[in-house]
Amino acid sequence: MDSSGWQLFLDSFWPIVWGGLSGTIPLALASFAIGLVIALGVALARISKNRVLSGAARFYISVIRGTPLLVQLFVIFYGMPAIGIVLDPWPSAIIAFSLNVGGYGAEIIRAAILSVPKGQWEAGYTIGMGRGTTLRRIILPQAARVSVPPLSNTFISLVKDTSLASLILVTELFRVSEEIAAFSQEFMLIYLEAALIYWLFCLVLSSGQSVIERRLDRYVAV
Repeated sequence: MDSSGWQLFLDSFWPIVWGGLSGTIPLALASFAIGLVIALGVALARISKNRVLSGAARFYISVIRGTPLLVQLFVIFYGMPAIGIVLDPWPSAIIAFSLNVGGYGAEIIRAAILSVPKGQWEAGYTIGMGRGTTLRRIILPQAARVSVPPLSNTFISLVKDTSLASLILVTELFRVSEEIAAFSQEFMLIYLEAALIYWLFCLVLSSGQSVIERRLDRYVAV
C-alpha cells in the first residue's frame, strides 16, 4: 500500500470508529435490551402448561429462526407500508433486531431454566413460595448464570449483524465505510478497514464477556 493509501486509511479510521460508537453500538444495545425482554416472555410462554401460549411461542421461535434476518428487516421497513405502517430506518432496525434476538434468546433462556434442578422448585414450594415467586427469586438467578455465555455470544453476533441496517440507510459503522469507499473509490482498502474495526470491537466485547463469566464463576459451587 502506497503513502496515499496509508493516509486514506488513517484519515478514515476515526470516522468509521465513530460510526460504530454512535451508530452500531447504540443500535445493538437497544435491540439487545428489548430483545431480552421479548426472549424472557417467550421462554416462559414456551415452558408454560398452557398449550395456546406454548404453541404461539413455538411458532414465533420457528419463524424467527427459520427466516433470514435480512428478510425480517426488509419486511418491517419495506413491507409494513403496504398495510399503512411507515417506520423510519432506526425504529425499523431496532424492531427487526429485537425480534430476532427475542427468537434466539428465548431458546437460550428456556434451556437455562430447564437446566436448574427440579429440587430447586420443590425447595421454594417447601418454604411457602408460589410458582411465580420461586421462579423470580430462585430459578431465574441460577438460570441467568447459565445463560450469560450464550447470550453474550448472541450480543457479539448482533453487533456484526447491525451492518445489515446500512441497507435501509441507517448510519452506522458499515454505512460510513460505504460512503467513504464510494467517495474514494478504494473499496478493498476501506472494507478491510471496516472489517478490522469490527474485529477490534468484538475483541473488546469478548474480553468483557470473559470478565463477567469469571465473576459469575465465583458464585458457582464446584
